[in-house]
Amino acid sequence: MPSPAGPHEKAVLVRAQKALFDWYWRERRDLPWRETQDPYRIWVSEIMLQQTRVVAVLEYYRRFLARFPDVHSLAKADESDVLAAWSGLGYYRRARGMHAAARKIVREFGGEFPRTAAALAELPGIGRYTAAAIASIAFGEPVAVVDGNVERVLSRFLGRDLRNRKETWEHAEALLPREHPGDWNQAVMELGATICLPADPKCLLCPVRKWCADPGRETRKPQGSRRKRELVFGLAHRRGSVYLVQRDASATLMAGMWELPAITESDGTPTLRLRHSITNNDYTVLVFPLASSAIRGGRWIALKKLHEFPLTGLTRKILRAANLWTDA
Repeated sequence: MPSPAGPHEKAVLVRAQKALFDWYWRERRDLPWRETQDPYRIWVSEIMLQQTRVVAVLEYYRRFLARFPDVHSLAKADESDVLAAWSGLGYYRRARGMHAAARKIVREFGGEFPRTAAALAELPGIGRYTAAAIASIAFGEPVAVVDGNVERVLSRFLGRDLRNRKETWEHAEALLPREHPGDWNQAVMELGATICLPADPKCLLCPVRKWCADPGRETRKPQGSRRKRELVFGLAHRRGSVYLVQRDASATLMAGMWELPAITESDGTPTLRLRHSITNNDYTVLVFPLASSAIRGGRWIALKKLHEFPLTGLTRKILRAANLWTDA
């Protein structure tokens, strides 16, 4: 495992650690999951933050905890209720994994979270990073975390391209202080999220710039080509209700979610046209009035009840554009 090579290097590391701690405790963003050491709330935040920006998570986090305030309430809930609370965050396997993990925690551990990263990693939907984040922040276990931000910070700080994820984890563990490991992990991630940015790092504001081996290096990965596609849906609403269909429970993507019916034939001008992007796909979405002959196999749902159903993110977007949905 990599480690400082001598007393001078060790002294430099200690000074850099202190500078980063001082900066983090003084400048860190005021985020609700940083106000607690409750492993449940930390876990919810870490799962939500996977592949989702902080600003998009904040309101979902508040609403989710209001609906499921602890692991027992989450475990007792129906999957459809969990998906409804998650609706709009995308990557719904995360919600299903949380639900399965909650049931396992209640069933096998009496509602108490395992206290080590190794044990947490045995739960559904919890990988090495999430397990280490929960264990270090909630329980003070000295285990490092590695995500994209951490990898970028370490690469610049050490002045080398880390060859693989195994090497990155080894360096992260070697640099981890034994005291306040949870704060350290959050500090490195915070540095990567706010200062050590991929394309335009704010090096003059960096608390460890004097010890950084390769400041300002561009680390943005080349973007793959994006595919352009078209989606067409039918929209029917009457007397305070909207007509939706449910994806099959065996569907590969977003199983069991509710959405507007897709249509293959349409006449006239679309009532709505909007853009929607998922991973490397850019969609042009066209919405036409749904013909009465196409109203079959679905369900009329009262607008005031929509929040109780797991809707796809695109469906929410269309209904919002049609003034049939609010996030309140």
